[in-house]
Amino acid sequence: MKFVILFLFIFSVALFACNQSADNQKLQTRIDSLEHQLANAYKPGLGEFMSGIQVHHIKLWFAGQNKNWGLADFEINEIKEALTGIQKYCKDRPEISNIEMINPAIDAVSDAIHKKDPDQFKNSYGLLTTTCNTCHQATQHQFNIIKIPDNPPFSDQDFQVR
Repeated sequence: MKFVILFLFIFSVALFACNQSADNQKLQTRIDSLEHQLANAYKPGLGEFMSGIQVHHIKLWFAGQNKNWGLADFEINEIKEALTGIQKYCKDRPEISNIEMINPAIDAVSDAIHKKDPDQFKNSYGLLTTTCNTCHQATQHQFNIIKIPDNPPFSDQDFQVR
């Protein structure tokens, strides 16, 4: 009887170990598949982020010029969001080592928006634009010169307050 119980115990342990091994293999296969999918998933590049920032930079100007402080606040926050995305998705780019130099200028624009101060907005926007160019120069992208825009980027958007 002891022999039968011992045999059943050993058999149960062996069966459990085999099932665990098969389950572990299935899990490892799934992990490998997910890692492959993650490695091949779309990740926005630095240029895509910068193009987005450029659009928001332009729209920010026209919002501020029209004293549309709600839109201006939205646009400055879109720029902040893009900068956060750059720091998250473009860590391997040496250019981002200087990206935090933009923070004081962003804060100055945000402050002008919250105060609804057109003169402070104009000055802080100029600082923001200059800081963009300073960063471009520091990262060997001096050929990419940003300026205060002349024309709205989209003919289908009204920047005036309604």
